[in-house]
Amino acid sequence: MTSPLTNLGLSNPVMAAPMAGGATTPAMVIAASRAGSLGLLAAGYKTPQSLATEIAAIQRESIPFGVNVFAPNPVPISAASYHNYAAALRREADRFGLILPAEPIEDDDAFAAKIELLLSNPVPLVSFTFGIPDRTVIAALQKAGITVVQTVTSASEAELAAAAGVDMLAVQASVAGGHSGTLTPDQMPEPVPLIDLIAQVTTSVPLPAIAAGGLATPQDVAAVLRAGATAAAVGTVLLRADESGASATHRAALIDPARTGTVITRAFTGRPARGLRNRFIDDFETSAPLGYPAIHHLTSPLRKAAAAAGESDLVHLWAGTGYRHAREESTATILTDLATLV
Repeated sequence: MTSPLTNLGLSNPVMAAPMAGGATTPAMVIAASRAGSLGLLAAGYKTPQSLATEIAAIQRESIPFGVNVFAPNPVPISAASYHNYAAALRREADRFGLILPAEPIEDDDAFAAKIELLLSNPVPLVSFTFGIPDRTVIAALQKAGITVVQTVTSASEAELAAAAGVDMLAVQASVAGGHSGTLTPDQMPEPVPLIDLIAQVTTSVPLPAIAAGGLATPQDVAAVLRAGATAAAVGTVLLRADESGASATHRAALIDPARTGTVITRAFTGRPARGLRNRFIDDFETSAPLGYPAIHHLTSPLRKAAAAAGESDLVHLWAGTGYRHAREESTATILTDLATLV
């Protein structure tokens, strides 16, 4: 199966996954190219203006790269559920002198404006997470010469993506750090080992697949490529890289011996995401409602204040199961080392 990645001249099949919220920086994307790889810039939570600035900085390097966009797939929340959760968080917010949003903030992360930006200033690759865009959006991007990739978490989601006309799939296992890309956040797919998931997806859909989730060693990468993946994407292992924009609080938590595992939680954003277990999750997971992006906007001021204060028990410490392999080296070195058995 021919992969669109072949046309980008990549010599390293280990890609730098997009990590929204600041961890993926333009410097990380540029560094990935030094390893013969491809980095994906995360458009999530950025204004179209700031995204345009970052794209321009990367384009000045004349390298192939991609941009990941959150496609609208809202999880509505009732006013009562929102207010109840806000009340539960009030004591933590008061500690920092914060006023949390009084009413739910529902937005689509400026989706239309970001698509307009990418159509007017095309990049080699655009990937989507959370939802599958309308076929007209996908076709317009392809007409502009852009390879379109859809994040999926099951064979059934892969079939929907293929029917929409995408070029490639990013196949994400449940062990991945950060938000699950599932199309049904109210009903997570059954956890399937990544190798098995790749086999299921590539058997069901004749599209090239990028494997993602829990990949932390050269052995992991070699295994998913043998299973049928065209490439591998890693994120968690880059969180402590020289070019990472992860906060000092997040970086320290990844090597804290007291942090002994990861869990999937909706307590921070109202959408399932995997991170290091901490007190916030223990205290609020059982009462946390589904509701994205409203819960994300509700807790965002608290999370930012806690990160600045070094209080890791109140921060979303996104991490996949391979978090102990995150190390302080250049992105290029990490990606090169991961490809040594390929």
